[in-house]
Amino acid sequence: MVGSVLRVGARNARFQQWQALLSNRAKRQRAGEFLVHGVRPISLAISHGWPVRTLLYDDDRVTQSSWAAELLDRVDADRIAVRAELLAELGDKAEGAPELIAVVGMPPDDPARIPVGPDLLVVVFDRPGSPGNIGSLIRSADAFGASAVVITGHAADPYDPKSVRASTGSLFALPVVRLPSHRPVLDWAEAVRGDGVPLRLVGADERGQTPIAELDLTGPTALVIGNETVGLSGAWREACDALMRIPMSGAASSLNAAAAGSVALYEAARQRSAG
Repeated sequence: MVGSVLRVGARNARFQQWQALLSNRAKRQRAGEFLVHGVRPISLAISHGWPVRTLLYDDDRVTQSSWAAELLDRVDADRIAVRAELLAELGDKAEGAPELIAVVGMPPDDPARIPVGPDLLVVVFDRPGSPGNIGSLIRSADAFGASAVVITGHAADPYDPKSVRASTGSLFALPVVRLPSHRPVLDWAEAVRGDGVPLRLVGADERGQTPIAELDLTGPTALVIGNETVGLSGAWREACDALMRIPMSGAASSLNAAAAGSVALYEAARQRSAG
């Protein structure tokens, strides 16, 4: 049964709460929800079973697209008609009010959400500072068949609008788990190995001794990507079973972290496809 229909025509407390979900990470976390824009991200959130709590739509629009009309009719969520100028303030583009915005609930940050098996491929992004880089790496992880993305340490937020937008909806297609440090990841890895899955931790590091193409990435693997500025932490270097480097030429001293992660994911996918 579709939820109730309400209207918001002023910058009231409810509108201010939605604004806070855009800009305030602490309030997003406290509410356990975030805003999603765009046809593909909203559609993927729904098709992958994420909890859509509210659908905001343009109260001033005379006709709706078949996509919007179908979602408003089918999705079990509160429907709120919002004045166009207010909806535009909640949008992520400059060309006016979006047709729909979804308020979506966050899943738990639990490593148990990661599907474990012989083809396990996880990307661990340690202390990323850019939400755009998080979204880009999530998109690559989805494209190259990764099982999950894990964000560790004091990091940017994968539910920041910039991250959600950069992921182009891939955020909803695979588990993304935030953990406070490397230690819970190592505990999870130990448990996985205890269940008979020979998981290897492979760090990407410009000082790594082994070129990436010389490493066997066909087995269960966690690819560890360091912070954009300082790279892998000492704790991660010590914890990894192998440290790889991506051979480069030219004047660049290093790759963008999301780009390095994408290269590593591609190489893992290439080896697995060849195998």
